[in-house]
Amino acid sequence: MSARDLLDSIEPHFTKGGKLEKYYGLYEMVDTFIYTPADVTRGTTHVRDGIDLKRTMTFVVIATFFCIMMAFYNTGYQANLAIEAMGLEKVDNWRSIPMMIFGYSPMNPISCFVHGALYFLPIYIVTLAVGGVWEVLFATVRGHEVNEGFLVSSMLYTLIMPPDMPLWQVALGISFGIVIGKEVFGGTGKNFLNPALTGRAFLYFAYPASISGDSVWVAVDGFTKATPLGLAATGGLDAVHEAGFGWFQSFFGFIPGCLGETSTVAIFIGAAFLLYTRVASYRIMAGVFIGMVLMSSAFNFIGSETNPMFAMPWYWHLVVGGFAFGMVYMATDPVSAAMTDTGRWLFGGLIGVMTVLIRVVNPAFPEGIMLAILFSNMFAPLIDYFVIQANIRRRVKRHA
Repeated sequence: MSARDLLDSIEPHFTKGGKLEKYYGLYEMVDTFIYTPADVTRGTTHVRDGIDLKRTMTFVVIATFFCIMMAFYNTGYQANLAIEAMGLEKVDNWRSIPMMIFGYSPMNPISCFVHGALYFLPIYIVTLAVGGVWEVLFATVRGHEVNEGFLVSSMLYTLIMPPDMPLWQVALGISFGIVIGKEVFGGTGKNFLNPALTGRAFLYFAYPASISGDSVWVAVDGFTKATPLGLAATGGLDAVHEAGFGWFQSFFGFIPGCLGETSTVAIFIGAAFLLYTRVASYRIMAGVFIGMVLMSSAFNFIGSETNPMFAMPWYWHLVVGGFAFGMVYMATDPVSAAMTDTGRWLFGGLIGVMTVLIRVVNPAFPEGIMLAILFSNMFAPLIDYFVIQANIRRRVKRHA
C-alpha cells in the first residue's frame, strides 16, 4: 500500500465530522506537504495571492536546507579536527559505533557529514518530539487544528543550538519557547515573540555554561575552542587571525559555532529563496543590514583603546556569530515583526543597531542578535502604531 492509499483509507476518520476531527489539521498538513489537493481554486477569482500558512511554512523549511547540510558537515568537521588534534582514535560515546565504519578523518567529507548528523539529528528529534507533544496538547484542549508553524520553530530552534547541547536542556528550551513564547498568547499568529529565540534565551540565562562557554562549540568532550566572535570580544581581530580564522573561512562557515549559523553562504542561499517566493520581507533584511553597517561604522570612527570590538568592521560582524542567520530567518518572522512597510525598515534598523551595541558595548553578551530581535519584537506593535498614526495625520492634512 502506498502512502497515498494509506492516507485515503483513513481520510473518513480525519475529515470534518469524523472520529478524529480534532486532528484534521495534522492530516491535512501531511496530505498537502508534497501533494497538491484536488479542491483548489481554478480560473480567475477575487483572490490575489494563492499562498497560505501551509505553503509559507513549507517554504521556510525548504530555505533552511543548505544550512542543515552545512550543519551536518561542519559539526562533524570540527569534531574530527579536534579528535585529530587530541590524538584520539575515537569518541567515547555511542556515536563511536556507527563511526567505526567511516572513521574520523577531517579530510573525509562522508565521515564529517555522518559524524555531524549524529549530533544534529538527536537534537532535532528531541525538539520535534517534545514540542510536538505541547502543540498537540494545546490543540486538543482548545479544539483547534494543528498547523505547520511548529515545523519552522523546531527547525530554527535546532539550528541555533550548540552541537554539544545536553538533550534534556534542549527539551526544556523548546518547552519554554512553545508554551511561554507562543501558546499562552493563543498559538501561531498570536505570539509577539519569536518562539525559537524565546527558547534559546531561556537556556542562555538558565544554563549559560551549556550555551556560551568555549567547550560547547566543538562536539568532543574535553576539547575547548572559542568562536571567532568570542575571540574578537576579548582580543579583537588580532586574536581572530592568530587563531587561524580568516574572513573567507568564516564566510563559508568552517568555524566553530551553533549548528546552522556558521555558513553565511548557506544562509544567503536561503535568503534568496525566501525573497524570491516573497515569504520574507526584504525591507526587514535590508533594515537589519543597514543598521548594522551604520552602527559598526560609527564605532569604527569613534575608536577605543580599551575595547577591541570598536575596531571590528561591518563585514566581520556579518560573518561571525548568528547575525546573518538572525537577519534572514529570525527577524523576518511575519508574526512577531512589524507589519507596515515603513515599520519594517525601522524594525530592521533597530535590530541592526541593537546587535552592534550589545556586541561592542556590553562585553557580557558577545552575541547580540538574539537579544536585539527579542527586544525589537516587543517594540514592533508600537512601531506600527506610530507609523499608522503618522499616515493618518498626513492624510488629514492632505484632505483638510
